[in-house]
Amino acid sequence: MAPRTRSKRSNTSTGLGAEPGKAERARALRLLAALDRAYPDAHCELNYSSPHELLIATILSAQTTDVNVNKATPALFARFPTPADYARATPAEIEPYVRSLGFFRNKARAVHESMQAIVERHGGEVPRTMEELLRLRGVARKTANVVLGNAFGVNEGVVVDTHVERLSRRMGLAGPKDSVAAIERRLMVLFPRARWCDLSHLLIFHGRRACKARGATCEHPICAEFGVACENRSPAKVEARRGQKSARAASGAKKPGKTRRGAT
Repeated sequence: MAPRTRSKRSNTSTGLGAEPGKAERARALRLLAALDRAYPDAHCELNYSSPHELLIATILSAQTTDVNVNKATPALFARFPTPADYARATPAEIEPYVRSLGFFRNKARAVHESMQAIVERHGGEVPRTMEELLRLRGVARKTANVVLGNAFGVNEGVVVDTHVERLSRRMGLAGPKDSVAAIERRLMVLFPRARWCDLSHLLIFHGRRACKARGATCEHPICAEFGVACENRSPAKVEARRGQKSARAASGAKKPGKTRRGAT
C-alpha cells in the first residue's frame, strides 16, 4: 500500500485557503521583525482627528498621494467639521475643496453620500464593521480596512494598496499574477491577525522609502534578504551598481542621464 500523504490544512471557515508551511510562516515572521526594526515609527500617513475624517481622507486618496490629500483636507475639515455638515451640503459645495485631487466630482459625491448614510443610518457615527462600511458610497475593502484598523483597532484584513501589492510580489509573499484579493488572503494566513494593520503600514513605509516602483534601493538589507522577485536585486546587478557608484565617486563624474528621444 502506498503511504498516505498529508495535505496542507485549509482555512475553510474563513475562506483563506491553504495554510502556509512552517518554513513559509517562519520567513514571514522574520520579514515582519526586520520591518519592525527598520520602521519603528510606521503609521498611517493620512492626517485625521476622528474616524469620519479618516474615512473621508481615505476616500479622497484614490488615484493620488497621501501628501496631496493632506494638503487638501485641512480646509475641507474646517469647513465641514461633522458628518452632518457634509450631509447638509451638496456635492457641488464640497467640490472646490477636493478639486486638486483628481476625479473631484466623483469624490465629492462619494463623501457627501457616505456621510449622509452615516447620519441617517448610524446616528452620525462611523460604523465599526466591514459589512456596514462596505455599504457606504466610495468604500471598498481597502478603505474599510484602513478605517477599521486605524480608527478602531479592528483587524479584519490587510490593506493592499499599490505598495503592498508590489512588495508582496517582489518578496515572494504572493504570486506574480495574484489578484489584490488573493494577495490579501495570502497575507492574512502568513501573518498574525493582531499585526495585520501594522503589516500594511510597514510594507507601505518600505515601499515608499526603499522598494519603489522605479529606482528601487535593492541594496537595502530587507530587499537583499527577502526581495526574491525584484529583477534589480540579483547579486550581479547589485555589485555592478556598487562598482559604478564607486567609479563615479573616484572620478567625480555625475550619473549619466537618459538620452532624450530624437537626440543624438
